[in-house]
Order: sequence, then C-alpha cells, then structure tokens
Amino acid sequence: MESKYEIKKEEFHFRTETNGDKKTPLECNAHMHYEIEYFLLLEGETVVYIDSMEYKLNAGDLCVVFPNQIHQFKTLSEEKYMLIIFSPDMVPELTDTFTSRIPRSAVLRAAELTEDCEKLMRRMGEINSSMGEYRRVQMRGMLLTFFGFILDKMSLTDVKSVSSHALKTVVNYCARNFSRDLSLSILEEDLHISKYYISHLFSMKLKVRFNDYINSLRINDACRQLRQTDKTVTEISECVGFNTLRTFNRAFVRQIGMSPSEYRKQGEIEMRSVSMIG
Repeated sequence: MESKYEIKKEEFHFRTETNGDKKTPLECNAHMHYEIEYFLLLEGETVVYIDSMEYKLNAGDLCVVFPNQIHQFKTLSEEKYMLIIFSPDMVPELTDTFTSRIPRSAVLRAAELTEDCEKLMRRMGEINSSMGEYRRVQMRGMLLTFFGFILDKMSLTDVKSVSSHALKTVVNYCARNFSRDLSLSILEEDLHISKYYISHLFSMKLKVRFNDYINSLRINDACRQLRQTDKTVTEISECVGFNTLRTFNRAFVRQIGMSPSEYRKQGEIEMRSVSMIG
C-alpha cells in the first residue's frame, strides 16, 4: 500500500463528522504518522485498512491506529463519529507500549465497550476546546484512563514478531533514535538494509526525503520541549539532534512557520490569556 507520511503540528486533535456546517467523512488516502489515531463510529459503516489488515466497522465499534502504521479509511455510508489524534509523548507511561507493540486486531467491537468510552471521548473534546489552565493535565489523566481500559482488552504483540516489513522497521528505528546523528549509511549498518532501498522507501512510499522525515521528528519533539520545559532554544536544538542552531532555526521555520522563540512566546501569551480569563 503506497502511503504518505504526515507531519502533525498539534499535540492533540479532536474531530467529529461536522466541522461547522461542513460534513467531513472519515475517508482518507493511505498515510502514516508518529501519533496515535483512534475513532469511535457512532453511526454508519466504514472500511479500515491498517498495514495489511482490513476491518469493516459498524456503529459502536472503536478503531485504534498505533504510531507508524499505514492506514486508510473508506466510507460505506454516511457516518457519525468521534476521532482523536494525539502524540504518544502526552502519556510517557505508555510510550514504549505504543512504539514497540501493535494490536493483533485494531478494532474493538461495540459489545466489548462500555458507555464510559464514549463519555470519555466527548469529555476530551470539551476539554480540548476549553483552553483551561490545566487542560493538558486533565487530558493526560483521561488518556491514561481510556487506554488503561482499552489496552487491557487488546491483544498486543511485538512489532518484530508480526512483520519484517522494511518500512515499519525503518520508521520505528528512526522514532527511537532521531536525536542521534542519523544518516542512511548508519541505518544501513544498524538495520542491515541497503541505504539505497531505504531512500527508495521514503521517496516512493512516504513521499518525503529521509532528512526531511528525521527533521520532522526532531521538530515535533522540540515543540514539546518549548511548551513544557525551561530549556533554552540552543539546549533544545542540541537535545533533539541538530548540529547547529542555525540549521535548527531554519528547519523549525520551514515546518512550523515561525521561529522557536516566536513559538514559545505564542504559547506563553495563550497561557497568560487563559489565566486572565480564569
């Protein structure tokens, strides 16, 4: 399945089928990203393709896509749903589970779920739009509660035991090692996969250059540190793997549309505004 690698700028995203007055179906082309994506189908029918598996979902079913799994949705009838996409870094207690394991089945059927699942998802959507001072703390707690229940019902297996698929091996390696000095030659030596083939995977399967992909992982983590730590921009640049501050700033502006300092300042202004309202 040919896919595209997506760069997510938001740490948490909530969506329903209605965006204002516009209907937004679940249907999408094959893609992958570092974030976890899950949705609860409230009405309608949808077919989901995840890696090499196909699932048909009906009302009440829940689908969970782990990081770096290629997935595609096809709408069969008009849907109502709740969809959440979030970074595994929001719940570090589960990051290892999310990045080193995958479900044998990505779908939990309606009979396996309780009304609490829908209530938790709705509440997360409300909190996401509230801009409260402790919004992230509340969201973390709800995500841990939600997945504490969901993962207990899923049969998980190590990524390596499921597939030797080269693309999955490469992207999972990069997700764990992006802060190191990485190159195609280093991946070739560590993974025993031709660097020319790795380059081909990125350009043909993900539609992105290897260096741009690594930079996207680094910038995503830099955004997190700018929001959550007091580290200087220089310290963060080094921490996420950039050799020079100039290279970091250039890559950051290209991906986010503003400098790291502007990004941090914007976050501080938003937090002050929330405090004044509260």
